[in-house]
Amino acid sequence: MEPVKRKGARTTKEIPKSTLKRLNQGELESANVVEWFAIDRRLLLKHVLVKHDREKYLQPILEMVDSLEKQTSNLISETIGAGLLQQTTLYNDKEFFKIISHYSSDLVRSWGTFMIGKNTDLTLKQMLEKIRPFAADAHFNVREEAWTAVRPRIIANLDESIYSLSEWSLSENDNLRRFASEVTRPRGVWCKHIEVLKEYPQRGLSILEPLKSDSSKYVRDSVANWLNDASKTQPDFVVQLCQCWGEESETKETQYIIKKALRTINKSKN
Repeated sequence: MEPVKRKGARTTKEIPKSTLKRLNQGELESANVVEWFAIDRRLLLKHVLVKHDREKYLQPILEMVDSLEKQTSNLISETIGAGLLQQTTLYNDKEFFKIISHYSSDLVRSWGTFMIGKNTDLTLKQMLEKIRPFAADAHFNVREEAWTAVRPRIIANLDESIYSLSEWSLSENDNLRRFASEVTRPRGVWCKHIEVLKEYPQRGLSILEPLKSDSSKYVRDSVANWLNDASKTQPDFVVQLCQCWGEESETKETQYIIKKALRTINKSKN
């Protein structure tokens, strides 16, 4: 998929009706988070299922969505993904996952990430193989949903996950390198914390070390945030690691990571 070229609206009210219609029909990628949250997920689901002759999936999934106590956009998307997994499994429909994996709508593609993350029949290795294209997706929203969708399995299988993701840190694709860091952040954003890494952040070093002077700001920001997360529980470890990195690598990229990684520690000193 090619990255979105157009400029998105600043508020929901500013989204042109024609644009919102195309977003709700799955014909267009969202240009920013304003458009992402403006999409009517129920309506989008209906359009997609009807278009591909899967309307029988609609009502069971809508019932799952309607039963949610909190009707947040993210939780609705996760539930739709779980519902699609349930329905395609029930009807032995292997083709539909392929369809949404390459859909023109980034939101529809993101449902595929939850179909993967919720599929307990997959081994960890299989799950990571399937999530890889989504982690490398050209659209930022799909990439965010990718790590969100599989993080629970990553936490439950932490040592094996770190071992596998250490190879992702060596990838030529900066989105995959960033995924390896972001999905294992000790605290993360709007997600369950990884208690083991909060207390023993050194267990994640095989992922972080190859990234300490990464050429991509996207990756550097994630690594710095990873260490800033860890600094809130293990400040001495982070300080010592940053001192070591500063001595080993005098690049501006490493210095960028160090400064951002130490921001909470330095703020507490002032």
